[in-house]
Amino acid sequence: MAKKDLIQSLEKERDSRVISYVTGDRPPFATKIAGDIVPLLGNLLDEIGKVKKISLFLYTSGGDMLAPIRIVKLIRNHCDEFEVLVPYKAHSAGTLICLGADAIVMGKLSELTPVDPTTGHPFNPQNPVNPQQRLEVSVEDLNSYLLFAKEKAGVKDEQMVDAYKLLVEKLHPLSIGNAYRAYRMARLLTERLLWLHMSREKDKERIAKIIKEITGDITIHAYPIDRDEATDLGLKIEKASDAIDKTMRGLYEEYASEMRLGQPFHPNELLVGKEMAEINRPGAYLETTDTSYQFTFSGKVQKTIKNNQPAIDLNFESQSWKKT
Repeated sequence: MAKKDLIQSLEKERDSRVISYVTGDRPPFATKIAGDIVPLLGNLLDEIGKVKKISLFLYTSGGDMLAPIRIVKLIRNHCDEFEVLVPYKAHSAGTLICLGADAIVMGKLSELTPVDPTTGHPFNPQNPVNPQQRLEVSVEDLNSYLLFAKEKAGVKDEQMVDAYKLLVEKLHPLSIGNAYRAYRMARLLTERLLWLHMSREKDKERIAKIIKEITGDITIHAYPIDRDEATDLGLKIEKASDAIDKTMRGLYEEYASEMRLGQPFHPNELLVGKEMAEINRPGAYLETTDTSYQFTFSGKVQKTIKNNQPAIDLNFESQSWKKT
């Protein structure tokens, strides 16, 4: 079935209006959740108008941590009930979007992840593999180092100052401060998103548990949280019926096919018998049954010589959203 037909099927099955937001994770055409969709999302919502229920079909590996709360509030302003349909990945910033929904519909393959951002900073350590780049730093990495010193290496409380000194020798204090600020931001955003549909007083303990687990206790960033574990955490999870799960996965597979997710990109395949080839590849979609926006990578791939050796250059001339 075509994407439009599958979206219409979901609308019928969920008795809602469906907006699809998919960010690709195929290098070098990977995209992420970002604030640049807010005006486009606003256009789609204006077309839909005020409705009883909106379902956001979401596939993403993450992105800008501040974008989710803007996206969620914008959608909630146009409906009485907001749910997220997760066919497969709704990682990191995608999980934040889910936290702002009245319900999260998860199938057999669906997974959320912890929200523990890694941060870039001019004072972060250099990447030993590529000195032109800086490593990202996570507050969970810092915390794990200190816990290791205390719990496994047997460093006593009065000696922990030496562990801190060693850390600061390797990491600039501003890098440490920046990582901690990102950690506090993740906790704040998680709390604010849960407040949109939960009682601050009645659900106080439940909210605290979710924040503790999502932003701290689960220390592996890519740890997959399936629907059973998400339910145990206290999130409002609806287990998708077999029919809905099949439709969600079918729609995901349509996007995966168009973006060639999971397939390595081999530019040399485009240059068989030629020196240069133009390239246009989709990196993300934001669409309804009526309107579609596509984030497109446009440019050229061409043969060249570097250090007296044959090489291939890939140059993107445009990376932008386009109405299709």
